[in-house]
Amino acid sequence: MKHESIVLTGDRPTGPLHLGHYLGSLKQRVELQDIYKQYVMIADIQALTDYFDRPEMVRKNVLEVCLDYLAVGIDPQKTTIFIQSLIPEIAELTIFFLNLVSVSRLLRNPTVKNEVAQKGFEERLPAGFLIYPVSQAADIVIVKGTIVPVGEDQLPHIEQTNEIINAFNRMYNKEIFGHVTGRVSKVPRLSGIDGKAKMSKSLGNAIYLSDSADAIAEKVMKMYTDPDHIHVNDPGKVEGNVVFNYLDIFDPEVEVVTELKAHYRRGGLGDVKLKRRLIDVLNTLIGPMRERRAEFARDPQAVMNIALEGSEKVREVAARTMDEVRQVMHLNYTK
Repeated sequence: MKHESIVLTGDRPTGPLHLGHYLGSLKQRVELQDIYKQYVMIADIQALTDYFDRPEMVRKNVLEVCLDYLAVGIDPQKTTIFIQSLIPEIAELTIFFLNLVSVSRLLRNPTVKNEVAQKGFEERLPAGFLIYPVSQAADIVIVKGTIVPVGEDQLPHIEQTNEIINAFNRMYNKEIFGHVTGRVSKVPRLSGIDGKAKMSKSLGNAIYLSDSADAIAEKVMKMYTDPDHIHVNDPGKVEGNVVFNYLDIFDPEVEVVTELKAHYRRGGLGDVKLKRRLIDVLNTLIGPMRERRAEFARDPQAVMNIALEGSEKVREVAARTMDEVRQVMHLNYTK
């Protein structure tokens, strides 16, 4: 029996998903779908805040993301997969919510501030980008979501969501929306293959769930290890070594990894041997996903139909939510 709480989560379709996505969210979604009613949104509208000049890329990646969902084990019989732009009620609710938050409050959101600085928007800040936390609030509550799996850097969005829905409930004197809880993943953040703090499509340091065995091998061989470990017999550093970081996370044989660390520290263990082990570990994990993905990819329309049928279900839920909203706002003119 599933818990009464509702999970809402999703991804922007800006490209195929990678190991960082799997570790940070996808694996958790597979587990949560057996416990909660779960909605997974392909956030194409949010992707357009960065790629408004390349909508064809966003459109193409909707299918890629959906394929990755199915490949990792997200089951459309247990999880409703839907496309954000096919739910116009989200846009309507966003407009209502915009009256409940000030521009200065949006600019104080630390996640927004960081992203504005990273993207160098300054005076060219698009209004659509500034208000995306408000749209996210609408994404969540349009399906009456109460649990949102997030990284720690996204917690300010959950705080802002609760501020908005609390203001709405107070203003119209009825609790239409329940409190939203951000569920922070306890897994470590996966660094990029270059040792950068985060695996990222934009940094070109990612291993994708759709990568071939050869592509995985090539990327692992480029991984950052210990620059001072020049000869096999040289003692090496484990700390900051990306290969050991990945082995700690993905290699199920913990005792073997512990011995490899000791061997590396005292010298006599080459980077190539270490990397070959990691290649085997990652292919054991990703191989079955890659095979399932290829199977689903043989019928792309069937895959799109899963998202389209899920979107129809969400439209029914969203319509009921907006009926409640319009009623308390005295906008139910036909009733």
